[in-house]
Amino acid sequence: MEESLGLEELIRRKFALGETNLKTYSPLTLAFVGDCIYDLIIRTVLVERYNAPPERLHREKSGLVKAQTQARMIMDLQEELTEEEKAVYRRGRNARPHSTAKNASVADYRKATGLEALYGYLYLSGRMDRLLELVKLSCENLDDPIG
Repeated sequence: MEESLGLEELIRRKFALGETNLKTYSPLTLAFVGDCIYDLIIRTVLVERYNAPPERLHREKSGLVKAQTQARMIMDLQEELTEEEKAVYRRGRNARPHSTAKNASVADYRKATGLEALYGYLYLSGRMDRLLELVKLSCENLDDPIG
């Protein structure tokens, strides 16, 4: 019987990657991964829920992955986070990126970067259940139909 592995563990095995202490990763590196995994989760849910043209799927996705929405999400999630998760979020929020979003305030962009850092941390640490729980909860708080 084949054991069920998380995506990150499958990637580690297939590409012979070693274990890394995630605390050594820059918060912007965690956000880089978190942005991608969050986008993939949202795309997966939208595609599975709606049989719609890609343009509509893109519009729906864009509303959920923009900095303003992510900033609102993290503010609503604060009470749900563990101390460890709050620390990862703060590291990401306080990081100094080399660029900013063209359609977002600096404050919203920094909050969104913190949320993405948290998502990247959870993904890379193999805690997909917790990551999915937080994404689902944040969408429910927005009264979004994918929540």
